[in-house]
Amino acid sequence: MDYMKNYLEWMENPIFDEETKIELKELTDEEEIKDRFYQNLEFGTAGLRGKIGAGTNRMNQYTVGLATQGFAETILKRGEEAKKRGVAICYDVRHKSKEFSELASSIFAANGIKVYLYKTINPTPVLSYTIRKLKTIAGVMVTASHNPMEYNGYKAYWEEGSQILEGLADEILKAIEELGSYDKVKKIPFNDAMASGMVEYIDDSVYESYIEDVLNYSINEDIDKNVNIVYSPLNGTGNIPVREVLRRRGFTNINIVKEQELPDPDFTTVGYPNPEDPKAFKLAIELGKKVNADLLLATDPDCDRAAIEVLNKDGEYEFVNGNKIGALLINYILSQRSKLGNLPENGVIVKSIVTGDLSKAIADEYGIEVVETLTGFKNISGKANEYDITGDKKFLFGYEESIGYTYGDSVRDKDAVNSSMMIAEMAGYYKKHSQSLLDVLEDLYKKHGYYNEDLISIVLTGLDGQQRISRIMEEFRKNPIRELNGIKLVKIIDYLNDETGNPKSNVLKYYYEDGSWFALRPSGTEPKIKLYIYSVGKTLEDSEDKIKCIKEVGINKIESVE
Repeated sequence: MDYMKNYLEWMENPIFDEETKIELKELTDEEEIKDRFYQNLEFGTAGLRGKIGAGTNRMNQYTVGLATQGFAETILKRGEEAKKRGVAICYDVRHKSKEFSELASSIFAANGIKVYLYKTINPTPVLSYTIRKLKTIAGVMVTASHNPMEYNGYKAYWEEGSQILEGLADEILKAIEELGSYDKVKKIPFNDAMASGMVEYIDDSVYESYIEDVLNYSINEDIDKNVNIVYSPLNGTGNIPVREVLRRRGFTNINIVKEQELPDPDFTTVGYPNPEDPKAFKLAIELGKKVNADLLLATDPDCDRAAIEVLNKDGEYEFVNGNKIGALLINYILSQRSKLGNLPENGVIVKSIVTGDLSKAIADEYGIEVVETLTGFKNISGKANEYDITGDKKFLFGYEESIGYTYGDSVRDKDAVNSSMMIAEMAGYYKKHSQSLLDVLEDLYKKHGYYNEDLISIVLTGLDGQQRISRIMEEFRKNPIRELNGIKLVKIIDYLNDETGNPKSNVLKYYYEDGSWFALRPSGTEPKIKLYIYSVGKTLEDSEDKIKCIKEVGINKIESVE
């Protein structure tokens, strides 16, 4: 794309408002102009996500409007019944989230599509639940999940309550491209859309139904409900629902990180509001030490992901990553349901291809199948949708290493409200049996082997970064690492070749003869290339040594690509 031509078009075309033109006029750095206009903000299975600001490569009223019109065109092709079923819309705490949700509502309404809109902020899993509860044809969640404060996003959902898959994303993208111009977007004033009844606020009973549904997934009452927990919503949407679920579940010792309790779109106290990063636990650790907490819990801004730190024997808090949390939850759920005799014979756990394998060893013990999908909860939920149709398997649990989990089939996305309750219940159960979650994890390692992992994310921004990521992937394809400290490569999966029955994806996975493996993939939502490293050893030291070796060789190879 000719970025300067696009920039001048936005400066001169009367369709763009004066506020937008003033913002663009104040730009003095040509690299900034290039970054804003060298491409259109890409619409895909993850919807839209980008920095807020003027430009074709930014989140703004024009890019969100065009995406919504394309989504509307796709719904209209499904006929009158689809229009009547309508769209559910929810939003989080970020800058412009409410404005973008009302804009989307106005556009759907102008196209004759009924809209059900949440009046206040809510978590992503509430949106997924609402689509299924109200039986809408589609849904939109305005959120940038855990991205920094400069970002916002637009997630598109279909009638099952899960994010759209590739076929539907391509159809929406084609509709956007055929529209071509921002002046093709139909919209009416939001207040008029409300007055006409085409947009209505969602009744509180739907949210209440969601909370009750989460509570119904609890397994044990015979637990220590006084387990001492520090919780931080990281200034996001989790504050009310997580605390409400824990309160109703009977947990009496929940301590809130006050500085991170209330919504803050600037995430002033945390900066990067991602609980996958241990730095996000700084204030939680301070409070945890004051109250001698057993467990620290944090959820991301749209409350679809949860992470924990656990008090160890040295009196320090130890970060527990997504692979380990997933394995702990799977072990707890399967062991307890097995005791109760209500574990389905055809039960299945679904995880992503870059998630660890300890869960497989645990599931095998209980005769439960583990299925792998491409990265992204849309693919994990896609399997649950498939089982709804075929009836041959019962979806029990889905998770991925990036601290996303869902238990049961009420929500077809990551659900940190449900996960928070299950983590608290699990911690309370083991505390009653004089164990911490770290003790349980050690027991699992002694039984199944020391599974270990690391994730390296290399940020490469802009057009140059995008091109370098492509060159790195090509170098690994052409010249794989065939040996690691004498351990030979035994298998390569290139998911662009669709060898596994999964859709094609730009992911490479390398298996070595000792059971270690690594995977390489560009991020779908951020300017990063990610190196996932996994090992299994007879001891902790053995597994750690293997991780160090793969990490060193892998990073050296990545850095060698100019």
